[in-house]
Amino acid sequence: MSNNVDINNRPDYDQVIQDIADYVLNFKVESQEALDTARNCLMDTLGCGLLALRFPECTKHLGPIVQGTVVPNGARVPGTSLSLDPVKAAWDIGCIIRWLDYNDTWLAAEWGHPSDNLGGILAVADHLSQVRLSKGESPMTVRDVLDAMVMAHEIQGVIALENSFNRVGLCHVLLVRVASVAVVTKMMGGDREQIMAAISQAWVDGSALRTYRHAPNAGSRKSWAAGDATSRAVRLADMSMRGEMGIPSVLTAPQWGFYDVSFSKTNKDQAIKPDDKRQFSFSQDFPQCYGTYVMENILFKISFPAEFHAQTAAEAAVTLHPQVKDRLAEIDKIVIRTHESAIRIISKSGPLANAADRDHCLQYMTAVPLAFGNLIAEHYEDDFHAANPIIDTLRDKMEIVEDKRFTAEYLEADKRSIANAIQVFFNDGTSTEEVVVEYPVGHRRRREEGIPLLEQKFKNNLATRFPSRQCQTIFTLCKDQSALESTPVNRFMDLFVIA
Repeated sequence: MSNNVDINNRPDYDQVIQDIADYVLNFKVESQEALDTARNCLMDTLGCGLLALRFPECTKHLGPIVQGTVVPNGARVPGTSLSLDPVKAAWDIGCIIRWLDYNDTWLAAEWGHPSDNLGGILAVADHLSQVRLSKGESPMTVRDVLDAMVMAHEIQGVIALENSFNRVGLCHVLLVRVASVAVVTKMMGGDREQIMAAISQAWVDGSALRTYRHAPNAGSRKSWAAGDATSRAVRLADMSMRGEMGIPSVLTAPQWGFYDVSFSKTNKDQAIKPDDKRQFSFSQDFPQCYGTYVMENILFKISFPAEFHAQTAAEAAVTLHPQVKDRLAEIDKIVIRTHESAIRIISKSGPLANAADRDHCLQYMTAVPLAFGNLIAEHYEDDFHAANPIIDTLRDKMEIVEDKRFTAEYLEADKRSIANAIQVFFNDGTSTEEVVVEYPVGHRRRREEGIPLLEQKFKNNLATRFPSRQCQTIFTLCKDQSALESTPVNRFMDLFVIA
């Protein structure tokens, strides 16, 4: 037989794909902590989306592809009057909740924002609920949404624990697509084969590059990329439910699979060396490692709409503000001790071209609260930056130093700190004390302190869009775990519609 042939024995689905499918099909969310956290996550994520509607650069992306399109049983976009097909609704919901970089975060070997999956989850749940009602069937409930959120968080977060896509230049929104497609295919009624087919399609799509998240190209795509990913997941789920075949060895196929094409180091000739081949690593054997760990340990952004590696730096800067606000011109240097991931993703010098560039600059997110005592979304806008040259003056005086302990504890499972320390030195030889913040207020270790602040953040965000009575109705429902879980999704979404 000739050697110039490929063996065409179709394999079973890669084990990673099988385990994700088995998890979403068989796992029962019973952790009250996970469900309570998911409720808070739902509130916070929707609130972030409502706040983003104040920014025209965000809202210009919203609405049907063809103006005037009418969609029967369309999915609603919270805070608007839009009723769209589920694919575009997922895009729009995902866009608004991620726009201000203010929703929850997961930090490990890979970074990401698991609540980004809510774009697809909520769009599909709203649409399906209305379809079911039109047939005289029972709609989905918010408990179904919370269950899907817990699972999507877990899929995205567990893969991220030990697998760094950023190290090979890939964007973490790939994991949004994978997690979203698994849970929304199940929501659509998919069986094991359909769910595996959909997941394989998500992997074969490959990954966006991280280029738009880093200097010198940071820009607004990072604000809609997750919406694009969760929307693509809905489209792939729909295709799989229509019978589209899967790609079983999409990860492991030699030469053509994801591991060889996208997850392996290459030499200068682009040939894959045998010792550079990689596959995903997991801290425990599947499927036991899929549970509720990620939702229970999720990081909330409470104090600042800032990339999470800078949250503790901004908090330290606010603490130092009273000591430096009247001596800004006397500052000689500002020393920031931080962890390796912060240096790799958000430490930058030179001109900052746009708001998305500024909210991913450690130095900018430290300088603003040092000078002004706070950091809000409007502080990233062009006019504020241009009117306050002191920000760039302070940036130029910053020294960034890696603290090896901070770097190590960032990855330790029982800590997962996101530490920063700041000290300001003046021209006369004096200095402030060094302020160290190891855990942000949104960390699990500060939940008791953080949840009341998270609820107030939600109230504030509701008030940017709705009259006070509507705000109170929404908040009261969202505070009541039992009542919220039993609420039909269509009725829940009714509360967020702008007439």
